[in-house]
Amino acid sequence: MIETIHHWVKEINSPLWNGLIFLLLGTGIFFTLATGFVQFRLFGRSVREMLCGRKAVSDPHGITPFQAFVTGLASRVGVGNIAGVAIAIANGGPGAVFWMWVTALIGMSSAFAESSLAQLFKIRDHDSGQFRGGPAYYIRTGLKQNWLAVLFSLSLIFCFGLVYNAVQANTMVAAAKNSWGWNEQAFGVGLVILTAPIIFGGIRRVSRVAEMLVPVMAVLYLAMALYIVATNLPQVPHVFGLIFDNAFSFNAAGGGILGGLISVAMEQGIKRGLYSNEAGQGSAPNAAAAADVKHPVSQGMIQMLGVFVDTIIVCSCTAFIVLLSTDVPAGLKGAELTQAAIAGHVGAWGAHFLTVVLFMFAYSTIIGNYAYAESNVQFINSHWLTMAVFRTAVLAMVYFGAVANVPVVWDMADLTMGTMALINLIAILLLSPLVFLLLKDYTAKLRMGRDPEFKLSEHPSLKRRIKSDIW
Repeated sequence: MIETIHHWVKEINSPLWNGLIFLLLGTGIFFTLATGFVQFRLFGRSVREMLCGRKAVSDPHGITPFQAFVTGLASRVGVGNIAGVAIAIANGGPGAVFWMWVTALIGMSSAFAESSLAQLFKIRDHDSGQFRGGPAYYIRTGLKQNWLAVLFSLSLIFCFGLVYNAVQANTMVAAAKNSWGWNEQAFGVGLVILTAPIIFGGIRRVSRVAEMLVPVMAVLYLAMALYIVATNLPQVPHVFGLIFDNAFSFNAAGGGILGGLISVAMEQGIKRGLYSNEAGQGSAPNAAAAADVKHPVSQGMIQMLGVFVDTIIVCSCTAFIVLLSTDVPAGLKGAELTQAAIAGHVGAWGAHFLTVVLFMFAYSTIIGNYAYAESNVQFINSHWLTMAVFRTAVLAMVYFGAVANVPVVWDMADLTMGTMALINLIAILLLSPLVFLLLKDYTAKLRMGRDPEFKLSEHPSLKRRIKSDIW
């Protein structure tokens, strides 16, 4: 029965993702052009918003913009940055890296749109007073389609709350066992013990842990990558040449009208890039909505910066580590390929170093994924018993991932991720006039020399649609 389910899941995934690749790129191109290249035009401003976002919030129930940024980054920066990039290069060649870059630069505008909308339509939880929001909320309020909002929430809960956390745990165990021979069951129990107090503390505790953990892991990995690049500086131009030369070598990825138009390098680069940075998929807006900011666009810019950091910086580190390596055994893929590449550059201790970094990446992703799922469980039913059952289920999936092989679950996760991305992309396209309104309001106040602050009372048409005491 499992084999039959797996077969049909793969049969659905193939056409779904062939179409999604074009929809994701098309949506990114649309928002890039329609916003006047917002990701480049306001890039410097987004860095400033992120750095200033470390200050204390004015609302005691909110989290800082920086905490929302690192919570989103905690979910983005994970196994995809180490294992996913290596898989993309192994399957699609060096050219896949170029398409990862393209996907990120275009996808930054989609990330800007979805996180700005999440801020605009966020609500205040009646019990905790904390902000909640995301695609489910702007689909329900903005598009008046509650059934679609529930379908989105269910897809995200299954994908990020349960399946992806099992995958992260599985990858952590595989790396630890490969490096140190650790027992799966003991590792699984230890991981559950580490995770439980964080997720039972809710979004604010998740954000505080992410605020401490994400910068540390990013700096460690960047330092290793910069050392490897510096010691192989003469070969760097050759690596760039490989990336650009192979980016346009055409080898069809699949059959059908859409599959035949996509090269293997393009398919691998786009799919792995999107898996890593999540731009347009509707996941990061759930963290973005929890922040206390003066203007929705502020958090939109901060979250689009997260896409840049994830792919252009962190994924590129992995790409150069792998492509600068010359003595990696053939046939390796994923985290094992990256481990072997680092060991080839710095010695055997490099593989142990990567295991520690991978643990930090995957652990931060688990708690970041939980933050997304929590908001969507509360969207459907916020009763304390529902939350307790869900949190227990998350811990059970973390343990399951640590002790089991999960190839079928990976494909099921792709299906649910594809479903939520499809719903979210359609939603942000339909709500795009509101994105443009928010951006116009923000830039107009910047030109006036004012610190942009959004006031719903200044927009009567919006005030009729959004019943909120937040703006």
